[in-house]
Amino acid sequence: MNVPVAPGRSAVANAVYSVLNPIPFGFFVAGLVFDIIYARSGTILWAKGAAWLVAMGLVFAIIPRLVNLTQVWITSRRTSTHADHVDFWLNFVAIVAAILNAFVHSRDAYAIIPGGVWLSALTVLLIAIGQVIIAVRFPARREYRHV
Repeated sequence: MNVPVAPGRSAVANAVYSVLNPIPFGFFVAGLVFDIIYARSGTILWAKGAAWLVAMGLVFAIIPRLVNLTQVWITSRRTSTHADHVDFWLNFVAIVAAILNAFVHSRDAYAIIPGGVWLSALTVLLIAIGQVIIAVRFPARREYRHV
């Protein structure tokens, strides 16, 4: 079985990052959907659900971001590419937007509209752009190691 491995990076760290990285994105997308439904319906259940989804997305974003921080800036500085750095900063700004979004969602009723929707959309857009950058960059420099 051939497994792509970035040079100079830990296989365990890559596995942990690969497993946990999509989870926050799913929570943030669901939060955006809930925000849009709340903006259109006015049912408070959707706003509370969006607040929980944003909070859970932030909780699950901690470990992959720490792994990414270590791999990009500390352990494999020489082998990380410009795309890795751009992805790191896009995810960093997205998490800051999600933190602000969590504060916006702590408000009552319609006070979260439109700020909650815009911050949710910004968070999802930034993470998606980072994933596209990594996806476009990664196949060009793929290295295989026989396991």
